[in-house]
Formats: sequence, C-alpha cells, structure tokens
Amino acid sequence: MSAELKWLKSSYSGGDGDACVEIATSPGAIHVRDSKVQDGPILALAPASWAALTGWLTR
Repeated sequence: MSAELKWLKSSYSGGDGDACVEIATSPGAIHVRDSKVQDGPILALAPASWAALTGWLTR
C-alpha cells in the first residue's frame, strides 16, 4: 500500500532529514511513517484519532 500513497513531509522538517515523519491520506485513514525508513511500518489512524493527536500536540 505504501507505494500507492502520496507521502508529504512537514514544512517544519529540517533540511537534513534527520528527524522527520511523513503523512499520506486515503479514504478513512491518515498514514504516518518514518521518512528515513520508507519501507518500514506505517501507522494508520482514523481521521478522528489524527485530529485528537494533532490537537494534543499543538497544546
């Protein structure tokens, strides 16, 4: 599935790429992966869970 998704890196990511996550959206899920391990595990979150996580992170 990873190859089918369009991955986006945060604009907050540094130019060196040392500590970045990428996200991709699909119907019903937001996918998150480590940009350094693109063939590694992918976390899939429901939109409500993604909203809760990002809301918590921005507090």
